[in-house]
Amino acid sequence: MPRTTRSGRTAPPPKTRPTRTGPKSSRPGKRPRRTGLRRLLPTWRMTLGGLLLTLILGAGAFALGIALVQVPDAHAAATAQSNTWLYQDGSLIARTGQANRQNVGLDKVSPAAQHAALAAEDRNFYNEGAVNVPGLARAAFNTAKGEGTQGGSTITQQYVKNTYLSQKQSVTRKVKELFIAIKVDATETKDDVLAGYLNTSYYGRGAYGIQAGAQAYFGVDASALTAAQGAYLAAVLNAPSAYDVSTATATGKQNALNRWNYVLDGMVKENWLSAEERAATTFPEVRAPQAAPGLSGQAGYLVNAAKDYLTSHGIVSEAALAKGGYTVKLTIDPAREQALQDAVQSQLTANLKPDTRTADAAAQAGAASVDPKTGAIVALYGGSDYTKHYVDNSARRDYQAGSTFKAITLAAALDSRAKTQSGQTIGPRTVYDGTSGRKVRGATGTPYAAPNEGGKDYGQVTLQQATDWSVNSVFTQLAQDTGLEKVRDAAVRLGLPSDTPGLAALPSVPLGVATPSVLDMAGVYATLDNGGRQITPWLVQSVEAEGEHVPIAGPAVTQAVSTGTANRVTSMLQGVVDDPGGTGYRAQALDRPVAGKTGTTDDHKSVWFVGYTPELVTSVALFGQDPATGTQVSLDGTGGVSGAAGGQYPAQIWTAYMKAALKGQPVTDFATSGTDASDQPLGSPSAGPSPSATASAPATDPGTGSAGPTGTATVPGEGSSAPAGRGGSAASPGATEPAPNPTPSPAPTRSPSSAPTRVPTTAPSTAPGPTATAPASGASVAPAAGAPGPGDG
Repeated sequence: MPRTTRSGRTAPPPKTRPTRTGPKSSRPGKRPRRTGLRRLLPTWRMTLGGLLLTLILGAGAFALGIALVQVPDAHAAATAQSNTWLYQDGSLIARTGQANRQNVGLDKVSPAAQHAALAAEDRNFYNEGAVNVPGLARAAFNTAKGEGTQGGSTITQQYVKNTYLSQKQSVTRKVKELFIAIKVDATETKDDVLAGYLNTSYYGRGAYGIQAGAQAYFGVDASALTAAQGAYLAAVLNAPSAYDVSTATATGKQNALNRWNYVLDGMVKENWLSAEERAATTFPEVRAPQAAPGLSGQAGYLVNAAKDYLTSHGIVSEAALAKGGYTVKLTIDPAREQALQDAVQSQLTANLKPDTRTADAAAQAGAASVDPKTGAIVALYGGSDYTKHYVDNSARRDYQAGSTFKAITLAAALDSRAKTQSGQTIGPRTVYDGTSGRKVRGATGTPYAAPNEGGKDYGQVTLQQATDWSVNSVFTQLAQDTGLEKVRDAAVRLGLPSDTPGLAALPSVPLGVATPSVLDMAGVYATLDNGGRQITPWLVQSVEAEGEHVPIAGPAVTQAVSTGTANRVTSMLQGVVDDPGGTGYRAQALDRPVAGKTGTTDDHKSVWFVGYTPELVTSVALFGQDPATGTQVSLDGTGGVSGAAGGQYPAQIWTAYMKAALKGQPVTDFATSGTDASDQPLGSPSAGPSPSATASAPATDPGTGSAGPTGTATVPGEGSSAPAGRGGSAASPGATEPAPNPTPSPAPTRSPSSAPTRVPTTAPSTAPGPTATAPASGASVAPAAGAPGPGDG
């Protein structure tokens, strides 16, 4: 039935599609249906799309990885280096630090060693990128076959692993390694990467880096490595323990040899080694493993002293030293350092029985030896063993210096042209009252009264004799006559640090209540030995870091006292040794001109001898320290000797050391120029009382201007009776000491005929008899102005 529209018209019939005949497969424009296996395979469009998508995603992931993965800071294990400490001749003292590593620039590695490393690890290093894709694929394939974990890493990747990552084998670490290596390759030169690789690789024997490896296996620097040695180091990287031919098994040795040959053949193939040189190359001689130098014995004291010197002088900071990489050459002479150790051992340690004698267990020795002309420290003794006794006895400032300070008082008096209370200019012949406990004249307030050693009264003595015999009562008056501030100031000018504990302008200052170090006192006496020119002792000769020299300012030189004053004091200190009754008579055994001064402090807690020849100054001290509590204790009885004095063990150690230290050197005399403080030649009658003074002539006490207690002013040794003093033969401290020569005779003189004439001195006629032991020293001193005074010795 025909349709009609709303308007009433008849609608046309609907259109119909023509009927198609034939099979569906023949119909145009229709894809055939995929059947069977074809339905499982992607079309080329799908394959192409997938590849494009993979590339896009891969590129995005790579770009994201490059953006997100940053080159981290080098981990501490890679940057921490050892510091190398050397004697003045370049021989090794010690290495310190967490790792035995010393970074060197590529220019400090021989070309042969560089080529050997490349031949072993990455022959195409300079012509490839950071990552070797074929090598990685090969390593992955071998790993998948069960041939063990394979690396396939370039030198750049190994450098990254050593420096920034751990050695752990993991996919995460490997991915990080790839990205960081690419960034490093883009930002660092090939030379820098190779240098970093060589400095961070582990060569076995505790050696990190090629410099440490070269020293460990061949005892040479990396710059001196031959092709044979470099090839061995490159080979040993593959398996440090297994390929160490000194300790490896037979199989390990053969593997090391095979690897060594592989490296050399690679060098020939890359034209880094000629065939002729290769044929002539033999396996290198590998040194036996050496124990890493530690800090036992004196090494620890020397290293710590050098560290303190570097940091206190602003040469290297503590933080920089902790990072490491420094080569520090000290001024220490290894032969003299050994001689000092031997002297302590033979003269002191061999006589100690710490298990049975309390005093022996408490005895601590310290010593320092200085070249007076340069100020260089040539030897130090810090204690028996740094690993057992950490306090450096050569640097400690907690024990009184005793009568070694009297040399400073002499220098202050002579250089300032000081006068006695009666107005006489002070010189070696000036006569003082040596009565024990004599009150100081001319001071305000409560007079200071210092007893002499053992309470001995010396009567009227010259300043020279008071120096020889170390008379306390004379030196306290001498300091008062000079001015206590002048004495303190002279100490600082001569070389004591201004902040030395106990260094104050007090009446007891000349008796050594200050507590300088052994090294400080060596510096003071070096100033006297050097004509009054003060050079603070210095320890570090040179410093290098990464092959670069670190600048070090040279020591300053100042004129502390006049040359004449220094020479006069030296002449007077010779009497301490030359006088048979002098406290330092044991040093005569050196058989050279010697000047020096002993020191023994209150209760024998420390005993000293500081002495010098024109060539060398050495300071030696013993300190009594309770090994359990660290408190200061008496040295009385040390080595089985009753009492303790600077003229005993310290003088013996000094003499034994100086004999060895100066062996083979010509004997020279001290300088003799100069006049005394009154501008008169030394020995001039006007410098002191006239030798022709009669016994009946009234005497005045130079310290007060009043009559002296003896009523005479004759000089002992020139017709008067000398006071009791110390002395004895050069017997060992453990033996009974005979009295000094009872016949008055001038002290032996070793100076040339042009030398200043010292006041003739004699052994005291009232000295103890042949069976008397060394007199005790260190009598208590009455305090003055709040400062206790030491004894003497």
